[in-house]
This record gives sequence, C-alpha cells and structure tokens, in this order.
Amino acid sequence: MSTANTISEKVVTTHVLSAMKQRGEKISMLTAYDYSLAKILDQAGIDVILVGDSASNVMAGNVTTLPITLDQMIYHAASVQRAVNRSLIVVDLPFGTYQGDPIEALHSAVRIMKETGCGAVKMEGGEEIIESVKRIITAGIPVMGHLGLTPQSINKFGTYAVRAQEEAEASKLISDAHKLEEAGCFAIVIEKVPAKLAGKIAKEVKVPIIGIGAGGGVDGQVLVLHDMLGINKDFSPRFLRRYADLFSVITEATRGYIADVKSGDFPNENEQY
Repeated sequence: MSTANTISEKVVTTHVLSAMKQRGEKISMLTAYDYSLAKILDQAGIDVILVGDSASNVMAGNVTTLPITLDQMIYHAASVQRAVNRSLIVVDLPFGTYQGDPIEALHSAVRIMKETGCGAVKMEGGEEIIESVKRIITAGIPVMGHLGLTPQSINKFGTYAVRAQEEAEASKLISDAHKLEEAGCFAIVIEKVPAKLAGKIAKEVKVPIIGIGAGGGVDGQVLVLHDMLGINKDFSPRFLRRYADLFSVITEATRGYIADVKSGDFPNENEQY
C-alpha cells in the first residue's frame, strides 16, 4: 500500500492536522452542506470538511452569511456527518450565537457538538471573542479560528476587499493569531490578506494556518465547494481556481432531459415496467 493511500485512509483529527503541519504536508479543506456531496468529498480524501455559514449564500440564496440560524447550521452539519467516515468536520458558529456572551457561545457550541456529531466549531474574530473561545475550549470542544476578512462582519467593513494591507491592521492580525493560538485554537483560517503576511503568521504560530485568498505560504487551503466546482458563476475572485464547469454540465443535462420528455423519447421501452 502506498504512503498516499495510507494517509488518505486515516481518520483526520485535530492531532493529525498538527502533525501534518509539523512534517510540511499541506491540508486540504472544502465546504459541504449536504449528505450526497459530503460523501463524495470524504471518499475522495479531503482532509477537512467545513460546514460553513456560506450555506446562507449558496444553499439559501442570501446576499450575506448573517441570516442563517443555529438550527439551520445544525441541520446541514448533521446531514454532512451522516456521510463522512474519514474527514474532520468543522461547523461554523453562525452570526449572533457567540459574539456577545461566552455562556451563550458555549451553549451554541454544545448544541452543535451534541446534535451533529461533528469534530469542531469555527468562530470569526480575534481578541474581541477570546473569552468565548476560551470558554468553549475549556469545555473540551475544539475551536478553529478565522481572521482577516470575516464575512459575518461585512456590515462593519462595508466591503469584501483585501484586509490587513495597512500596518495597524496587519499588526492586529498577527497579534490575534497568537492570542487564538494561546487560547487553544487547533487551527486558524486566514481569509483574503496579503500572501506575505499570511506566510509570516504561518511561520510564527505552531497551529495550522488554512488560507483562502492568502497565498501559498500557509499550511493548507479552503474553498467553497460550489465555487470550486463551477456551479456558481457569479463569483470570480482572483484566489478562486475552478476545477470543473458543473454549471454547464448541469444545464446541458437538464436541457437534454427536457427535450427527451417533450419529444416522448423518455421513457423508452427499456425504462418502464
């Protein structure tokens, strides 16, 4: 059995991710929100599946991630968990469930863990949410941090532009990464920041840094599945590489089905009882 196959068959835990960083092996991470696609990702060998609050956008059609609720996140995460045997499942705590009160944050995280069977939660922010992070980790729940562009704060930023280009914000980002590490986060997502800055943070902290629009000097990468597969044609940032054009594939398949139904070709004699 090859080394690659051995690695792909190992159940991924937070400890496995730490070991991957130590030996310089990149971490692969994609979003999923349903049983069918999560099963494909898991069998393909993805390391981490993020049940992201991006479900608010790609599954529900909302403009931002803000409207999605804790109950909705639990529904998506439980669906994903039923499909997965190997990948580590990380679930976003949605907007409004952790920012203001560490006790509420703990209750939200406990619900996700108990009702979904996932492996960890993810939270956006640094120093501002550090007490909530500590409270959740103290309860034995693994936490993945998220810095840089934090979509739950879009109304504060007012733009999805690259973050931390100015020295003050870059310094805070570095400081927040260290604080999240010290609080016990097992990994940190850094979104849409200069590649040099993200690489610097990846070298300074011991926990894995997962980038999205943060260059190649980090410890792993994450993309939204529907963007990567080319289902979503309306989103084309510089950092996105499309590995398929399922928009066109699905469109053509649907048109073929419609044509066959209209013409009476479907079903044929072999497709009926």
